[in-house]
Amino acid sequence: MAAGITPIVMPKWGLSMKEGTVMSWLVEEGTEITVGMPILEVETDKIANAVEAPDPGLLRRKVAQEGELLPVKALLGVMAPAEVADADIDAYVAAYVTPSAGEDEDADAAPAYLFTEVDGLRVRYARRGDADGSATPVLFIHGFGGDLDNWLFNIDAVAEAAPVIALDLPGHGQSDVKLPGESLAALAGFVARFLDALGVERVHAVGHSMGGAIAAQLARSHPARVASVALIAPAGLGEDINHGYTEGFATAASRRELKPVLEQLFADASLVSRQMVDDVLKYKRLDGVEPLLLSLSRALFPDGRQAERPGLELGAGGTPVLVVWGEEDRIVPAAHAAHAPPGATVERFPGAGHMVQMERASDVNRLLRRHVGG
Repeated sequence: MAAGITPIVMPKWGLSMKEGTVMSWLVEEGTEITVGMPILEVETDKIANAVEAPDPGLLRRKVAQEGELLPVKALLGVMAPAEVADADIDAYVAAYVTPSAGEDEDADAAPAYLFTEVDGLRVRYARRGDADGSATPVLFIHGFGGDLDNWLFNIDAVAEAAPVIALDLPGHGQSDVKLPGESLAALAGFVARFLDALGVERVHAVGHSMGGAIAAQLARSHPARVASVALIAPAGLGEDINHGYTEGFATAASRRELKPVLEQLFADASLVSRQMVDDVLKYKRLDGVEPLLLSLSRALFPDGRQAERPGLELGAGGTPVLVVWGEEDRIVPAAHAAHAPPGATVERFPGAGHMVQMERASDVNRLLRRHVGG
């Protein structure tokens, strides 16, 4: 890196991202950038989101143009102190070479996705971070209708603090379209057997939405296997749930029907990209998915009420608990955070909805790293 010059590059969000489209710059040249400041909007094949500055500095040059499709690590902009000459910045931009895919990564790096068999079901999962067995892994459990890509802004960031495992639950993502049962106990039991298949004894369980209820149930049913619990906009802490969302997600059969349903997940509906809608529709059209989701929704959330609330019982076990919510959650009320067990760490973020781990990724990742490191 040239002296005093700091590049802003296309980030890698998630395990499969290869490129992104620059949608708009959020700051002007001459702006003093601080760490975490949103500097430009990028749309990937999964989601649109703001690129947050990993480093501080003075924005001297916007290199990427709006509408430009660029690979991961491509140069987007340049920061440098005012005393750095324009000619030096010109030379830096001209000489910058985008690393090729896989460059400066270990030749034996793990593949993005792995598969295993549990109870005769094929399960997709991912692993990241140091998996030598010396540290307790973090297990990410997604919510109703989701998949492990719901953690695309979190997996790599949390893997800096601890090994990470994320799975597609049965009937979700690229796992087999079949359920081990429709109760939280059945789903938590399946997760425990998934860990058996991987040879993992104990985890920090992190669950979002329905996955939060599964994480809480895992801690209740298999306490020796759960070092801590982090509940992200979870089910399982109260009775209310947006019945229109769960039923609407299960039955939506077209882009027109699905897009407004997905928009309920975010405080900022513009984060729902065209590709996100297409990807969910592709999943929804797999044989057996719609009846499976309807059956699961009606078992766990009959008449728009949560049938099981294991999060309310967590306090009895002494397991460390973190609860995170977006104040504008339209799926599970943020007011349920008040039901967190005594001693839990509770954080509520304004301007974020049900997918708070995406909309406030940096803040959620900071909390998770501290939680699992403590």
